[in-house]
Amino acid sequence: MDSHNTLEVNRLCVDYLLDDSEFRAVKEVSFNIRKGEIFGLAGESGCGKSTIAFAITQLLKPPAYISQGEILLNGENTLTMDKATLRKTRWNKVSMVFQSAMNSLNPVLTIEEQFRDMFYKHKGYDEQESARRATQLLDLVGIEANRLKDYPHQFSGGMRQRIVIAIGLALNPDLLVMDEPTTALDVVVQREILLQIHALRKEFGFSVLFITHDLSLMTQLCDRIGVMYQGELVEVAKAKDILLKPQHPYTQKLWHSIPAAFEQSMAVEEASL
Repeated sequence: MDSHNTLEVNRLCVDYLLDDSEFRAVKEVSFNIRKGEIFGLAGESGCGKSTIAFAITQLLKPPAYISQGEILLNGENTLTMDKATLRKTRWNKVSMVFQSAMNSLNPVLTIEEQFRDMFYKHKGYDEQESARRATQLLDLVGIEANRLKDYPHQFSGGMRQRIVIAIGLALNPDLLVMDEPTTALDVVVQREILLQIHALRKEFGFSVLFITHDLSLMTQLCDRIGVMYQGELVEVAKAKDILLKPQHPYTQKLWHSIPAAFEQSMAVEEASL
């Protein structure tokens, strides 16, 4: 394990048990995420990128299971951890922001209660300390403290996503896994969320695994990008190289399938000449 890496995924395979056979959804995927780096994982729906995210956070459910490989988080293999160690690792060292914030938040609890529940279970904070810390976290993502007493349905989609990001960062994890965090948001709110992620990463130094099918969005945020195709990681490069000099035929086709992104890449390339 390189000391400069927060995460190393080595020859990871994830299979799904079928009635009379098995299907390999992730095929010997290997990549690393450096400390403080935003690493993007792109690809079409069904290519295996979300399966990798759930494998990293140990949230896979049957019939899926990890059949091969290792996942090193700060040098520790999460696949060999017992349940108690794994519970301590989640949220403290690695946390996850899911695609739908409304599904991630409990609709019958206030935002304050949801922060309180997490802080009590992981840190043993009392009500006063939980409220103080929750206020700090909401301020980080641009939400006023007087909204702590509100319920999830009282927030816009963008604000709910900011709350989920705040919860993900609550225990200062080393790695934040973000699975399609802006898919349901309009382009203006998407940009606001991306700028916020970038600013928070710069301030606190955590690493990010950012997963999306939107390659053009990813090039605006990520330091490096990996491209998934049919369960395989077919290309990894700096974001600028993925934008201007994609090597794999699938990456090239992915760009050509997005007219706006293709025009953007052409404009950047012409400007650099």
